Amino acid sequence: MELRLLQYFLAITREQSISAAAESLHISQPTLSTQLKKMEEELGKQLLIRGSRGARKVILTEEGMILRRRAEEILNLVQKTEKEITLSDETIVGDVYIGSGETEIVRLVAKAAQSLQEKYPDIRYHISSGNAAFVMEQLEKGMIDFGILYDLVDQERYGAVQIPMADTWGVLMRKDSALAEKESVSPEDLWDKPLILSEQENQSKELAAWLRKDISKLRVVATYNLLFNGSLLVDEGMGYAICLDKLINTTGDSRLCFRPLSPKLEATAYLVWKKYPVFSKAAEKFIQKLREFLI
Repeated sequence: MELRLLQYFLAITREQSISAAAESLHISQPTLSTQLKKMEEELGKQLLIRGSRGARKVILTEEGMILRRRAEEILNLVQKTEKEITLSDETIVGDVYIGSGETEIVRLVAKAAQSLQEKYPDIRYHISSGNAAFVMEQLEKGMIDFGILYDLVDQERYGAVQIPMADTWGVLMRKDSALAEKESVSPEDLWDKPLILSEQENQSKELAAWLRKDISKLRVVATYNLLFNGSLLVDEGMGYAICLDKLINTTGDSRLCFRPLSPKLEATAYLVWKKYPVFSKAAEKFIQKLREFLI
């Protein structure tokens, strides 16, 4: 399938109208309709449900929604590849793409990037936030160069280096809650409390071992993907969020506080990349600089 057809299709999904998309693409509506029909015939699937004459909007079919998602990924990857290939041999200019969950470890990435920026000011950094499944998916598709993960991945397929910093697990709670009077939180303290937990499977296993309880036997009132939204639930009094330290500001006028788990529970992170990649010059410089900070 031609990239041009994917661009045409995305224009239609963006404008939600064939006529409006044709206008934005500076081609005639019959031409665009013909190209769309050609695409549907090639795939053997209907991609759009055309509205009646009085209804301008088109509706994506299930196959159309799949194509839109894949088309966006393909065109973004093509654009990224073109940038890497066309850069001058004498100048380090380009983009570094990093995927990560919420973690204080991103500060280490920021320090390496800042140090590198002094010599190569034209390198740009793009950080995508998401859980482990999101980071792995983006890494596998080539949408990011590096991922920060808490699981050591298959070393036959991925390169990885352990980050010499550990995140500390604890409980985010309101300052007026009963457990706020304690310096640390034990498993027994949480057995009867309304809990807000990370939805990541690997973290659930670690917490279950620490809690000495099956998670299904506890009072889980909510789960979170990224902690900021979870902190809002805590702030409204829904429960106690088990999370990593230093992600939510608990100083000043905040109604929240953080208490570490006891016995102590830490999370070890790894910087991960696909094995045998052809790194862009910018990504190569970044990993070299980061390795210096990891020594």
